[in-house]
Amino acid sequence: MKKMGGILIAVLVSCLVLVGCSSSGSSANRTEQKETVPVEILVSAAASLKDAMTEIETQYEGKNAGINLTINYGSSGSLQQQIEQGAPTDLFISAGKKQMDALEKGNLLAEETRIDLLGNDLVLIAGKNNEDITSFQDLAKANKISIGTPDSVPAGKYAQEALTSMKLWDTLQAKLVLAKDVIQVLTYVESGNVDAGIVYQSDAQGSDKVKVVAVAPADSHSTIVYPAAVIAGTKNLTEVKDFLSYLSSGDAQQIFGKYGFK
Repeated sequence: MKKMGGILIAVLVSCLVLVGCSSSGSSANRTEQKETVPVEILVSAAASLKDAMTEIETQYEGKNAGINLTINYGSSGSLQQQIEQGAPTDLFISAGKKQMDALEKGNLLAEETRIDLLGNDLVLIAGKNNEDITSFQDLAKANKISIGTPDSVPAGKYAQEALTSMKLWDTLQAKLVLAKDVIQVLTYVESGNVDAGIVYQSDAQGSDKVKVVAVAPADSHSTIVYPAAVIAGTKNLTEVKDFLSYLSSGDAQQIFGKYGFK
């Protein structure tokens, strides 16, 4: 009996050791899994940035395995409102100062993170085969002209300023088709739904269905600036600031330049 009891005790001890090792292993696995969960950075970016940012997203994630970028594109005005209403956002890149100014005034930007990231040109575009529109003055011949809604789309506001400077705004208002963002303006021109549109150089450059008819004089509108800033309250301040720093780097700026940004 004593021999049998000794065997049972030995078996019991072995089981407890195995359970302990298994528990320890599971705990280690859980810790390892927790440590390797990637950081998600939520970016709200002006619609005109989509092509360039898509390439940058791929490049940055490829070099930073622990980062996942999720980018929400839209008109700068709509994105501003979403942020003001509490939409989860870590970084905002606007196509105009007005929207960023509003967030800064509302104390919604992380301190000392705002930068002027990019510039652009404002251009008049028409369909590839359109021979009637060769200048801004030729817009008098057009039936329909598209621009972004001036109140919410920076490109639309710049277009309004330019047309006003050229003394064309009042006579063209009845022909205007207002769009939710510059991508929609581009789509309208590409499809032939309008005769001409006013967009950024970067938008026109990415389409093989339109041509640039004219560049708006620099002094006809406010300077085009794309400001960027980290949103206050982000839970990943270090990682978001690192990404913003990367956007200013030579590698990222080269990509932006390829897509027509300054």
